[in-house]
Amino acid sequence: MKISMLMSYAQGYVGATEELVEFEKAGLDMVWIPEAYSFDSVSAMGYVAAKTEQLQIASGILNIYSRTPTLMAMTATGIDALSEGRFMLGLGASGPQVIEGFHGVPYEAPLTRIREVVEICRKVWEREEKLVHDGKKYHIPLPAEEGTGLGIPLKLVNHPYRDNIPIALATLTEKNVAMTAEIAEAWLPAFYMAEGADKVWGAALTKGNAKRPIDMPPLDIYAGGAVAIGEALEDYRNMARAGIALYVGGMGARDRNFYNDVFKQYGYEKEAKRIQNLYLSGRKSEAEAAIPQPYLDATTLVGSEGFVVDRLHALKNSGVTSLNVNFVGTTTKERVKNCDALKNLLMKQGL
Repeated sequence: MKISMLMSYAQGYVGATEELVEFEKAGLDMVWIPEAYSFDSVSAMGYVAAKTEQLQIASGILNIYSRTPTLMAMTATGIDALSEGRFMLGLGASGPQVIEGFHGVPYEAPLTRIREVVEICRKVWEREEKLVHDGKKYHIPLPAEEGTGLGIPLKLVNHPYRDNIPIALATLTEKNVAMTAEIAEAWLPAFYMAEGADKVWGAALTKGNAKRPIDMPPLDIYAGGAVAIGEALEDYRNMARAGIALYVGGMGARDRNFYNDVFKQYGYEKEAKRIQNLYLSGRKSEAEAAIPQPYLDATTLVGSEGFVVDRLHALKNSGVTSLNVNFVGTTTKERVKNCDALKNLLMKQGL
């Protein structure tokens, strides 16, 4: 199982990249570079590519609305060339709060748009012919009735470092997850719990895999949680409460929160409603306290070596093929030590 982590904003990009160099030495395989409504992730990915040697670099996640599909493809080829084939294009729909509230773009048809963006990117990379796409949402070149009429089909000038850059999709809803299993190389789910994953996503994954082209490798599924390996570390699990409360309680509108929906599907319907009510009323600490302890225990890799080994096997048995984790610690040395310990555990367990 590969080990991946999300690049932290806390130290700024330069400081975070310096830490990534140490994680790379300890066995980290891949880093997801986030982009919400902070600095763009593309400049950071270029910087990380220059400062690392083997670390895989993934956008985590570029939204499909604020860049054109062709620019997305161009960006991917640029980072892939700079890193000499170490890039994965992570895409997602984000949500209406960010897309409409920060980018000023209508949030509509995410399923259709993701599928077409993936299709267009692959056409650009293959360079088999000049780019032409006539979809439901994207028309390339732009028809005369929609523009000046001067647009002509073009082909990417450069030959990409790779003509098939892997794509990861961050999806949650049934139709989107099915599409991910059909067309993407990797899936980045949120709030993944091994014991409830099949109930929430099993049918969607089966449906999508049934349509998956036979020449594509099996879907690479990334999940994990916070990591701290040792005795008397259970309190570190509580550090995940703030993030969970933010997403389950406050991300999206009351009647349109995808993360809250997933939490309900795990069987925590009453808890999901309570967390949301508390969070939206400004009682954030109470919302954090309302997160069930069994959920925290099942979604972290924090505890004794035996506990972590059990959780790793549970993740693998549920279908997870690669880990997406957050190393807990108050210093770089402590966080890197946990990365090294996790790497050694995986090797000892043959995972």
